[in-house]
Amino acid sequence: MAKLVNYGVIGCGMMGQEHLRNIALLPDTRVSAIFEPDAGMAAEALNFAPDAELVPSIDALLEVADLDCLLIVSPNFRHVEQLEAIAAKRPLPVLVEKPLFTDPDHVTRMEAFQQSYPAPVWVAMEYRYMPPIAAFLKDAAASTGGVKMLTIREHRFPFLPKVGDWNRFNRNTGGTFVEKCCHFFDLMRLVIGAEPVRVMASGGQDVNHLDETYDGETPDIFDNGYVIVDFASGARAILELCMFAEGARYQEEVSAVGPLGKIEALVPGPGRFWPDHLGAPPVPQVIVSPRSPKGPYVREVPVDPTILDAGDHNGSTFYQHQGFVDLVRGNRDAADVGLHDGLISVIMGMAAQRSMTEHRAVRIDEFTG
Repeated sequence: MAKLVNYGVIGCGMMGQEHLRNIALLPDTRVSAIFEPDAGMAAEALNFAPDAELVPSIDALLEVADLDCLLIVSPNFRHVEQLEAIAAKRPLPVLVEKPLFTDPDHVTRMEAFQQSYPAPVWVAMEYRYMPPIAAFLKDAAASTGGVKMLTIREHRFPFLPKVGDWNRFNRNTGGTFVEKCCHFFDLMRLVIGAEPVRVMASGGQDVNHLDETYDGETPDIFDNGYVIVDFASGARAILELCMFAEGARYQEEVSAVGPLGKIEALVPGPGRFWPDHLGAPPVPQVIVSPRSPKGPYVREVPVDPTILDAGDHNGSTFYQHQGFVDLVRGNRDAADVGLHDGLISVIMGMAAQRSMTEHRAVRIDEFTG
């Protein structure tokens, strides 16, 4: 029998509750304690983790005796201070939601944390674990002969409401191309296998949230843009984001091309948003198009319905926790997505935001020194 893994959870809003539903599907795991300051969300969380103890603070959470690991799903701008508080009192293994941080001034703090934290930290880049993306990642090198060009397109719905509407302002999220797109910058590095050197981007806020006000302020988060990234290897990648395009059949389309051919992954959005009158939601696909003999070859990559129903991320949250629990149990040596990965993905998003506002190419070393 596997060792029981006890989680302590910080934050149980919409995404936190998705994590709870997926933890509940894993054998020999339980949520021991939850810190969630919003009373309504805390009550909701107990529907998915009925045996968990609700505690009034992170300090109290860290005093719960039987914890084996921690999960941080708090608002983005809280992550750095919470990681530092954990380091100071009880440095357990941590799974922390993306983005790792939101302010360029936090780069040095995160670098110091990375050098001194004695336990593993796994940054929650869920997109790696979507079954169609995982299949794409497995076959990309062989199908292309080495990726030279990578395109990621996300056409999706606007940002959803969050507790206190914290996600409506750049100061809380880091900006859309940090908050939403660090996933994609992480995928770029993983697929290309090299580090980014320069970012050129154009974007803005043209449709979403312009008729909203919060304490007299209008949201300032961008809702569309293009980002081109140059890598040290000479490869390049582009991200196309539109957050007012939820009528599309597929939410994400990823395409890699090299001298031998092309591979694509097509990923539908959350099934709960698919209109009933259109019938069953689309099934994810991977398409391989060799140059010789010419393709394409289409393969469906369905997701287990139970896992699919546990969240909005194509089953990825479950598979991510499966790997994290293996790490906590000592069955693997390191996190799939470590602190360096989380750090660079945020810096790429910040470079994109700066390029959009300053209308220039931005070097990655502007943030790293």
